[in-house]
Amino acid sequence: MLPTFVIGLREGLEAALIVSIIATFLRRNGASLRPMWWGVGAAVLLSIGVGVALDLVERSLPQRQQEGMETVIGLVAVAFVTAMVLWMSKHARFLKRDLEDSASGAMSEGTSWALVAMAFLAVLREGFESAVFLLATFQASTSTASAVGGAVAGILASVALGYGIYAGGVRLDLGRFFSVTNAFLILVAAGLVLSAGRTAHETGWVTIGQGRTVDLSWLAPTGSVRAALVSGVLGIPADPRVVEVVAWAAYLVPMTILVFWPRRWRPAPAAMRPVRLMLAAGMAAVAVVLVVAVPIPHAQVPATAPLSGAGTASVVVDADRAMLDVRDAEGGTQSLTLAPAAGTTSDSVTLAWTGTGTDGSLDLPRHLTLTQLLAYTGRRVPVGLDIHRTAGPFRASWIQRVTTSAHTSGDGLVSAEHSSGLVLTLHGGGLTSERVLTVTEGRAAGGWRVAPAYTERVEASIADTAGVAGDRRLWKFWFPLYLLSLAVWLGVSGWRRRPDARRAQAPHAPGGEGAPAPKAAAAASSGREHHVST
Repeated sequence: MLPTFVIGLREGLEAALIVSIIATFLRRNGASLRPMWWGVGAAVLLSIGVGVALDLVERSLPQRQQEGMETVIGLVAVAFVTAMVLWMSKHARFLKRDLEDSASGAMSEGTSWALVAMAFLAVLREGFESAVFLLATFQASTSTASAVGGAVAGILASVALGYGIYAGGVRLDLGRFFSVTNAFLILVAAGLVLSAGRTAHETGWVTIGQGRTVDLSWLAPTGSVRAALVSGVLGIPADPRVVEVVAWAAYLVPMTILVFWPRRWRPAPAAMRPVRLMLAAGMAAVAVVLVVAVPIPHAQVPATAPLSGAGTASVVVDADRAMLDVRDAEGGTQSLTLAPAAGTTSDSVTLAWTGTGTDGSLDLPRHLTLTQLLAYTGRRVPVGLDIHRTAGPFRASWIQRVTTSAHTSGDGLVSAEHSSGLVLTLHGGGLTSERVLTVTEGRAAGGWRVAPAYTERVEASIADTAGVAGDRRLWKFWFPLYLLSLAVWLGVSGWRRRPDARRAQAPHAPGGEGAPAPKAAAAASSGREHHVST
């Protein structure tokens, strides 16, 4: 409830402040407020329509696509709140003055419709941002009803404050208000980044960095007030993954520094350029070190595996084939060549191979009585065969089908299985058409496979190694890419920043950055006058 309350209060107050200032100017100039209220109402309805439409579209999608849309909405909401916080951190102290100047300029042109358009666009912008941000917060909230209640309460409170400002009964320190809400919104946005990482994994977009970090179930037990604070307000789950924690910190730390770094600790304008370039170089150096130094593990799977019972199977993997050499308990050997199975891709953790064959030259009876047929079928009457009308004898043709399948990882053998089956085709004996049966006696018996215990052990090792490799890829590729992006931004901004030496050396006035102090300005003016008089 608290996140949505602050969002509703913050966004609503921005819109209410603009509307109250515009209403004041319209009232002072004797203009009707009705067009402004029509514009505000239209903007509110459009904003609600956007939120409802997004929610309906999301609900109509399958589960996997819903997770994807939640990810997109969450990231768009983070982009909105980031731009809003950065802009407001620079303009909050002069927001009311700037709005009054804009309103005065519009009224000086002799029309109130410019002010109506200002009100409509301001409410529409805040409404769109609120719709997306609140929808993303609803999705991450543990209680939708509580989240909606908080949003409504925040909007109502903002309307009340806006009316109080309009009526003159409320005096609000906008700089302090927006500074406090900036801090809270940065935390909420960082939680949305974390939630987007979770939904992106559930939709299959993010598969790296899924290792567990810490267990926070002790800090936020299910159903407790602490759980509502940690998970509901800050968006932190009880089992955050590596990629989620990294994304959370990668957003929270730079944003906090950008917005709240004390002005007295900032470098002088003349030193800003080299500081930015040094930071960019340092980040680029760290990125290169991570790319070079972080190793990616690979599962070590042996090429020879034990068979169930006794014997071994060995594999040699070539580019487009796998060759199996099998030695059974009696010392017999068998060599098989397998091709890639359908749907197998080269980037899979394990590759699937298959091989099939037929043998029609079998030394089996060419005529079968009904009794002989039932011996091959295990005393079961084949489906569709009426023993009273088709009592045989039958003409028989036999084909032996052999199937071999295997899974490999790298050059190692994970699993393999070999089976065969007899296909019997019956003619005559009262049959109006041929019947095809699969039987299990005779040469169909037998086969082999790699021991299941070995396969389970190897698959567990592959899964563990894949998890570690996913975490390492995050640090080897994605985090360096993030650092390089920051380095490029700092480098470009630092290279373009060319401070004026005279401006850098001049004393600063308290009221404005780069403005000369009163005494310095007076001295400069006096010097200029003396120079002219002489």
